[in-house]
Amino acid sequence: MAQPFQKLREQLEEWKLKLPGRWGVWIEDLTTRDSWEWNGDHSFYAASVIKVPIMVAVFREAWKGRFALSDEMTLTPEAQVGGAGVLQHLTPGLKVSIRDLTTLMIIQSDNTATNLLIELVGKDAIHEAMTELNMNGSRFYNPLMILPADREGVNTITPRDLASCYRKIAKGEAVSYHASLQMINILKKQQIRDCFPSLLPQTDPDIIGSIPAWELAHKTGTVTRVLHDTGILYTGSHAVIMVALSEDCSYREAKEQLAQLAFRVYQAYRQQ
Repeated sequence: MAQPFQKLREQLEEWKLKLPGRWGVWIEDLTTRDSWEWNGDHSFYAASVIKVPIMVAVFREAWKGRFALSDEMTLTPEAQVGGAGVLQHLTPGLKVSIRDLTTLMIIQSDNTATNLLIELVGKDAIHEAMTELNMNGSRFYNPLMILPADREGVNTITPRDLASCYRKIAKGEAVSYHASLQMINILKKQQIRDCFPSLLPQTDPDIIGSIPAWELAHKTGTVTRVLHDTGILYTGSHAVIMVALSEDCSYREAKEQLAQLAFRVYQAYRQQ
């Protein structure tokens, strides 16, 4: 085991003892293949992190030729739902490309965009994508912000499964290398930045051409007493999967712990 990861592992063993609520965590250095997990196979309410495999399903169906990412969908009143995102506030009749819907689904966690894409690809395509991503312990049943009378179950996710999803994307094995690269670029544009990134050092905007000390390709998820942040931290020559799922603790406490986790991982590699 590489020295930075050994030190990190020791810190994480102490950190987990102080966590409020219920947590599942997976940390994996894709460069050295070292990993650490806690409750890695426990199921959690997926919230918006389910949008990551949905994104993979969209790219997969485009790769199969069902549609082009440049094709447009029409925003309808029936598609507009509450929660996160801007599309719920825009005028019906607006035409938005599938690529832009996918971007909004990830970087703003737009629920309307998500449901349009679920309708486009269908549940079976999402299940097939999750199988190819080795997400065998997770389940997708329902669109977001809709309460069907015949609900089959709730969308669930495990830390191990999300780690598998990110691993395949990072290695260019999700659909294709080009598709994986596009998905990483979308994840890097995430606008919800109050969890993992909040304690990481910021690049000085006044210095032209500064090379960032880190980049983060990630997706959050939140509902009442549920807060997740998940993704890949790039720092130095390392790419580190970070999946942290939390339930039954306050938003403030969970947000603080997510920020602390990312900072610990970052510090472990910056100090080597």
